[in-house]
Parts: sequence; C-alpha cells; structure tokens
Amino acid sequence: MPLVRLDISHVRNLSSVRFEPSPQVNVIVGKNGSGKTSVLEAIHLLSFGRSFRSHKHKTYIQHENEACIVFAQLHQAQGSPIRVGLQRYRDGQIDVRIQGQRAQSVIELAERLPVQLINPDAFRLLEGSPSIRRQFIDWGAFHFDKDFIQAWRGWQKALKQRNTLLRRGKISLSLLAAFDQELIRLGEQVNQSRKAYVEKLTPHFVKVLSLLTTELSVSLQFFQGWDAQKNLAMAVEAGRERDIELGYTHTGPQRADLRVKTATGDALDTLSRGQQKLVVSALKIAQGQLLIDMGRPLVFLVDDLPAELDANHRQKLCQLLESLNSQIFITSVEPDTTDFTWADTTDVRQFSMTNGELSLLSKGLQES
Repeated sequence: MPLVRLDISHVRNLSSVRFEPSPQVNVIVGKNGSGKTSVLEAIHLLSFGRSFRSHKHKTYIQHENEACIVFAQLHQAQGSPIRVGLQRYRDGQIDVRIQGQRAQSVIELAERLPVQLINPDAFRLLEGSPSIRRQFIDWGAFHFDKDFIQAWRGWQKALKQRNTLLRRGKISLSLLAAFDQELIRLGEQVNQSRKAYVEKLTPHFVKVLSLLTTELSVSLQFFQGWDAQKNLAMAVEAGRERDIELGYTHTGPQRADLRVKTATGDALDTLSRGQQKLVVSALKIAQGQLLIDMGRPLVFLVDDLPAELDANHRQKLCQLLESLNSQIFITSVEPDTTDFTWADTTDVRQFSMTNGELSLLSKGLQES
C-alpha cells in the first residue's frame, strides 16, 4: 500500500515533517546531514519497527524528547486510506496503532507496508555475516508463506530452550530427545519455506540482473545449514554428542545461508564494488518484483543512489524500479545525479531537504 501522507516527529533532526508523497516517484535532494536519509529511516521504522542505521533506538529519537512518532495514511484500492502509526520511547517500548487501535506487534505493520531498502550498506548482503542473508530470505518467506512466521517463532523458541538445556552440562539423553522433536518439526517447516522462496526468487534475480548488465553471470545457492543429503532429524541425531560437548546446537536452520556465486567463485571475491552493487540491487528489485507479482504492492527506499554506479547503470536501475509501478523514495546529495529520464506518464515529485525542513520543488507528470 503506497503512502498518501507521512508525518514524522522527533526522528533525528526532523522535529516535525508532514508531506504528501507521489504514489510513484519521490526524489529528495539535500546536503549530508540535512535529514533526507532520516525520512527514509522513518518509513523503514514504520514498517520494521527498527532503524536501518542503528540498532540503538535512542540514537534516532531526537534529543530531549521521550519518544519519536511516525504516522502514515496508506492507500487502499477501495475505501478510505488506512491510518497506521508507531511511537518509539526511550525506554524501548513500542506503541503500534492501526486505525486508532493498538496492534499486537510490529508484524501487523510489516504486512501492510512492505518496504525494500537499497542503500550503500546493502553491500553487507554480500560481505556481511550469514545472518544478514538469512534476514533477506526470511523477509521474503514471511511475505511469501503465511505460515512461515508462526513456524519461525516456534522454532526459535525450541532452539533457545534446547540450548539452555545443553548449557546445563550433564543432561538426560531422553530429555534432550524430547526437546528435539519440536525443534526438528518446526525447523523442517522453516527450511522448506526458505528453500521454496529462494527457488521462486532465483529466476526473477537472473532476469533483473540481465537487464542491469549483460556482463555478469551470477547464481544463487541456498545452503540449509546442514548436509543436503540428510534431513534435519538425521543431522540433529548425528551432531547430538558434539552439541553436548559444545553446549549449544551447532547444526540446523540457524546456520542457513544464501551463497551468491560467479563462475570463478564467491561474488564478494570476484566482482568489483560497482558490480557488487548491481548484484545487490538486482536481489532487492527481484525480491520486490516477486512480491508485486503476488499482488502485494510495496515501497522502495533508495538512499544515495549515485554511489558506486555510473550514469548508465543509474538510469537502468531507475527504469527497472519505474516498471514495477511501485512507490519509490530516492535521496541524493547533488540534484544533477537524479536527473533521470522518467516516462512522461510518471508522477515525479521533487523535494528539497534543508536542516530538517522538507519543501516541495516540483510536482506532477514528467514533461515529454
């Protein structure tokens, strides 16, 4: 659901920002530190309940304020816009509201406002730990499989309980086996959802990457976290004695990974920085495209688009985003680096950010 109105209060240097974005393309230009990235951060916060810039919530709550607030109206095909809001307090509490009613969790926001982020830190998808790539897979599996989140939560609980038992030292094998049953049942369900999602994602990724560049051939390989020739029950049984020695569960879905390969090795080791950004962008766009094909519109946040990409690849990336008919927010330091050739039917709104103040520069369809 695209945002038809956005209100931001006390997020970093944004004391009070209210604006009505385009349902298609929004370009925000401003100097470093002006607050343009904080707008994207607020939208991300409204979807995920957390920032993409810091794990510490106190860092984005404006100084001398007890909480920050992000409120939005989301368009729906029929009826009035849906009102959603999130208030994050310094003590860590989160208050989520949908249509004025308190929601049970941030997950209800994520379902209504899927957000895909492309920014300089997106390189971590390739160079970071496997946990970052698992998060990437799990975001897609969450939207692709309605039963995934319940299975994932149950498996996480079972894994935590098993590890607590293993840390006790001398334990009963029969008691451990009882814990294993739930861990295996839910772990297999999580694994199957992840595997099915990566299989669906792969052809979309290959196609998107080919549209961005014809010079790269990259494959995706899903590693489930244990020997592919065994089911999870066999893997858990084979590793039980080692788990007891280590004091934690060393094999299973918690070690899953998405391996991104070229013909000569890992993409991280064989591709240039610019090529890596193309691969990461293709992964993010393909993930969004798959969701859109399921009838689920989403919002793309593109922070500092010109970084690492030349004008030709920036143009191709924007054309791809534009073709998805999704709402897009793009930030840039220099106005000339966002001077793309959008279709003459595209509603492009350009904003200027100065010291936390947002102003509209132009609004309407592109001129042919």
